[in-house]
Amino acid sequence: MVSKKSRQEVRAGKHRRIRNHLSGTASKPRLSVFRSNQHMYAQIIDDTAGNTIVSASTLEKEVKAKLSKTNDTEAAAYLGSVIGKRAVDAGIKEVVFDRGGFIYQGKIAALADAAREAGLEF
Repeated sequence: MVSKKSRQEVRAGKHRRIRNHLSGTASKPRLSVFRSNQHMYAQIIDDTAGNTIVSASTLEKEVKAKLSKTNDTEAAAYLGSVIGKRAVDAGIKEVVFDRGGFIYQGKIAALADAAREAGLEF
C-alpha cells in the first residue's frame, strides 16, 4: 500500500528546500512567516549572526486587541503592517521573504502585501 505524506510533512520539505536558497544577512535580513491553525507569526532574522531582529505575532496583546479573529486574512494583513512598521523603525528597508513552505496565496500573500505597503521592499 502506498503511504501518503501528511500536509505538514510536505510543507516542512518545501521549507527545507526554500531555505537552501534563502539566507538573511545584516544588510538584507530574512522575513520568516509561520502560520498555525490559530495564529500567525512573523520574524525578521539575521542568519549570519543568528539573531531575531524584529518579531510580531497575533498572540501579542496589542495585536490581538485590534483583531476579531486571529486566523483570517484580515489578521494576516494587520500583522504584515505591524511587522513592516517595526522593521522600518529598526532601520530595515529590504528583506528576503521566506514563506515557510506555505503557498503564496491567501494569508501569506495578505501579510506580504501589507508589509510592502508599510515600507519593506522584497
